Amino acid sequence: MKKIPLGIFFFQKDGIIVDEKRDIMSLTAGIVGLPNVGKSTLFNAITNQKILAENYPFATIEPNVGVVTVPDERMDRLKEMYEPERFIPTAYEFTDIAGLVKGASQGEGLGNKFLSHIRETDAIVEVVRCFDDGKIIHVEGNIDPIRDIETINLELAIADLDVINNRLERVSKKARTTKDKDDILEAEVLDKCKKALEENKPLRQLDLSEDEKKIIKSYSFLTLKPIIYLANIKESELGNPDNEYVQKVKEYASKENARVVSLCAKVEEELSELDPDDKKEMLEGLGLDGSGLDKLIKATYDILGLATYFTVGKDEVRAWTFKKGMNAKQCAGIIHTDFEKGFIRAEVMSYEDLIECGSELKVKEAGKARLEGKDYLMQDGDICHFRFNV
Repeated sequence: MKKIPLGIFFFQKDGIIVDEKRDIMSLTAGIVGLPNVGKSTLFNAITNQKILAENYPFATIEPNVGVVTVPDERMDRLKEMYEPERFIPTAYEFTDIAGLVKGASQGEGLGNKFLSHIRETDAIVEVVRCFDDGKIIHVEGNIDPIRDIETINLELAIADLDVINNRLERVSKKARTTKDKDDILEAEVLDKCKKALEENKPLRQLDLSEDEKKIIKSYSFLTLKPIIYLANIKESELGNPDNEYVQKVKEYASKENARVVSLCAKVEEELSELDPDDKKEMLEGLGLDGSGLDKLIKATYDILGLATYFTVGKDEVRAWTFKKGMNAKQCAGIIHTDFEKGFIRAEVMSYEDLIECGSELKVKEAGKARLEGKDYLMQDGDICHFRFNV
């Protein structure tokens, strides 16, 4: 029996000791929006990379991918407590997708290429311009966030409808011939999706069963993806971010239970270039208790149904991303497949208990350390030591 406390698995390959880590929760949020709404500026802030951000449509042709770390104050406390050699926060990807335009679903502005990039993401961050500035052109000539949202959402819906129309007739014919229950269910759910889209309803608003979701998962429907509307505002409005434009976006988003995050992309880009002390000073000067970017990252993490567990020790403190509802055995497999195959049990304590007690030993003395089996549903903030045997 082996006990691996640090989320590290060592094995021998061709005489070399290899440290293999596997994070199956590698997820991506795609940043979309019309040209010149602040997407590339936001992406600069997210990744602190200087990608192209010019004042004209299609400045960004290929998608840009950047890995971001999820802000988590708990990791800072664990780092102080263990003083590890390695410190690895949880992370996921943001993809900056070039500006969509009206007609993108029909290939306008290289739209089909951009739409295919969105299909590869797990969630959508739709950037909406909520400020006036005559120096920055708008493709439609004036500022109207709801028109912009509807332009993009229509293109996403049309793209989904094209996929359905190309598939539905064949599936329906096959279902009538074979009488296969899976074929019948696929035809039924595709027909349900088609009717919803024709009624201008995104697929994420449909009440789909788990079986129905499984049937259509491979289609990667754009309007089925969870969405956050990001309202890009002026720096002067940060203290009171609910301007007239933002209020309209929130009213629109409420109809589909979507989230709205307000920030100033330009300010976030400036903040990303500062060291922690200067960043804190700038935030205080702006009257903010945290950056809009941190709020966006946390919101995106949340709409994807993600949570975090930790592995700790002097060698490494690491955060691991898992889907809410996963059990201990599945979460062990995030570290390595052998952990899942040979799972015996998990030694678990909560982050709150560790901080309250002050050490692992004192957590055990207080009777708050637990041995959990494979069916234990992991909780956000669990600190785990997995035991396995292969």
